Amino acid sequence: MPKEKLTAQFVQLAYCPEGKKKVDYYDTVITGFVLEVRESGGKTYYLRFVTPERKQRQLRIGAAHDISLVQARKKAQRLRSEVVLGGDPAAEKQEKLAVPTFGELAADHLKFAASYQKSFSSTETNMRLHILTKWGRYKLTDIKQKDVAVWLAEKSAGPLKAGTVEKIRVTMHRTYELGKRWGIPGCDVNPVKGIPRPQLNNAREVYLTSQQAKELLIACEMSKNVQLKPICGLLILTGARSGELLSAKIEHIDRDRKLWLIPTSKTGKHRYVPLSAAALAIIDNLPKFDNCPWLIANPKTKNRFITIKHSWQKARRIAGLTNLRIHDLRHSHASFLAAAGVSLLEIGKLLGHADYKSTMRYSHLADDQLLNASEAGANRLQVDW
Repeated sequence: MPKEKLTAQFVQLAYCPEGKKKVDYYDTVITGFVLEVRESGGKTYYLRFVTPERKQRQLRIGAAHDISLVQARKKAQRLRSEVVLGGDPAAEKQEKLAVPTFGELAADHLKFAASYQKSFSSTETNMRLHILTKWGRYKLTDIKQKDVAVWLAEKSAGPLKAGTVEKIRVTMHRTYELGKRWGIPGCDVNPVKGIPRPQLNNAREVYLTSQQAKELLIACEMSKNVQLKPICGLLILTGARSGELLSAKIEHIDRDRKLWLIPTSKTGKHRYVPLSAAALAIIDNLPKFDNCPWLIANPKTKNRFITIKHSWQKARRIAGLTNLRIHDLRHSHASFLAAAGVSLLEIGKLLGHADYKSTMRYSHLADDQLLNASEAGANRLQVDW
């Protein structure tokens, strides 16, 4: 283990003795600073040290033909200072190397999301088309909040809807949060966290009138899809989500108690939907098929409907309601309830809202009832104002 005060001249002239594959020259100034000289003529600077756990470590500083001795010495001194202060620069380097790319963590996120998300296709699409194309090859620690904020702002200024940009933000944020939960290196700092969320105004004021509801059902009756009319009728009468109805099974209907069990709703919990006499009449007239568990089955396949998109679009066009979405039937159910004097609290329970704020979008529909209540209170006073 030869020791030498490493100088530029010494480094230039140093050689590996004949018969050896390499020789290490230890610097007499900085403890652990080493020049390795190989029989091939290659020369490399290292720092060797012992960790607080008494483990020997070696850090490569650089090849002598790539960096000068002055540069190597400065780096060796900095690393040595870390060691003296109780650090382990070799471990820190390994940690940095262990940090995966965002794309690698995203793959784990998607695999996990597929196991429980009902809207997994939306998550996968946003991840694949938007997030991975920008950040997939970046190390997790190389993605900075400022860069993400600028990127999201550019997305918002583009053709994407505000709701879509928010889903992209949430998906990226969730990826880092899952990585942190799983102990993945590089997830301690979430660059998405702290970026202000935009105020979204996705509430659409589209509600059917009684006449429009009749015209829609007439158009549905003209459809080649014989199940379209009962589907739309039940959506209007129950306020259920289309996905909940299309996945309903016969066993979920309690005819005696006049209840429909939805095992897993959007909130993740089961709920019961009361069935009116009109809704039960539709259910009683639904065609039944042998060995078919679905409440509303496709007569051709004897299986559940995956989508009614095409027949729905044609029916609404015939009814002159081209801006009507299938989900607006749920809003219309709420509007009919409000017009009948049902309280917002009761409407929220009937729709299965987990948050009262979701029901407040229908508050203006109850204005007539509030006005009548105000008039009744004023009349009761019987005061000559």
